[in-house]
Amino acid sequence: MTLARRVTAEFLGSALLLAAVVGSGIMGQRLSGGNVAIALLANTIATGATLVALILTFGPVSGAHFNPVVTLADASRGAMSWRHVPLYVMAQLTGAFAGVACADLMFSEPVFSASRHIRAGSAQLLSEFIATFGLLVVILGCARWRSSAVPFAVGAYITGAYWFTASTSFANPTVTLARSATDTFAGIRPVDAPGFVLAEFAGALAATVIFRWLAPPFPRDA
Repeated sequence: MTLARRVTAEFLGSALLLAAVVGSGIMGQRLSGGNVAIALLANTIATGATLVALILTFGPVSGAHFNPVVTLADASRGAMSWRHVPLYVMAQLTGAFAGVACADLMFSEPVFSASRHIRAGSAQLLSEFIATFGLLVVILGCARWRSSAVPFAVGAYITGAYWFTASTSFANPTVTLARSATDTFAGIRPVDAPGFVLAEFAGALAATVIFRWLAPPFPRDA
């Protein structure tokens, strides 16, 4: 696949992922009659299912990262060139904001508006660290030993992490930044976003380092 095709796949995948996250959040909130648990359940199912579909679709083209920490982890293990990392990240970021805009437009919300959804405190930051750590462990483990299972494992993990983390598992810096631009169910206050991003990078770094010890690279002559 050419670099242009790979970058385009990252843009489209990120856009569709954010459209699913934000759009299902809006739909769930509107139909749940004020029941936050039902709204979150709808948001969870839609996000997990969409992730599986998108990874199956775009995985053969770009690897279906849709996440800067996944791209960095991939480059650190030699699976892609470091020169391509900035292009991947830019495609993921612009795609994420495009997806938010599309979701807001579909539900007649302002295209972009600063979120007022408070997600602050040490518990939230710890949640994002754990959510991202777990996501990278799942991806690295499955990619090493059961690559065909990656789409289903990632979708299942995010579905579960929505409920076992206090932050509802953003686990993605571009998702965090894009969700700060929508004042809907899935949003996060812009002032809270930098802490989430730092926690996500820290969790990804810890997972990458630990997994290199758990599963060291094969010798070159192998």
